Amino acid sequence: MRYAIVIEKAADNYSAYVPDLPGCVATGSTFEEAAEQIREAIAFHLDGLREDGLPLPTPKTISATVPVAAA
Repeated sequence: MRYAIVIEKAADNYSAYVPDLPGCVATGSTFEEAAEQIREAIAFHLDGLREDGLPLPTPKTISATVPVAAA
């Protein structure tokens, strides 16, 4: 499965979350670190769901970028 992630630049670090997995979050001092941490967080989150006998959420979020005119 492939889940969409969002990585945002904060004041001093980067934060990441997975829209299709509520509560699945991570941070890192760099973009790359946040990406690696969220990858690990997803695996941990899914393992926890499996251990609890819960279904794995089907990825539904679609992401894209669109050009916008400069103001």
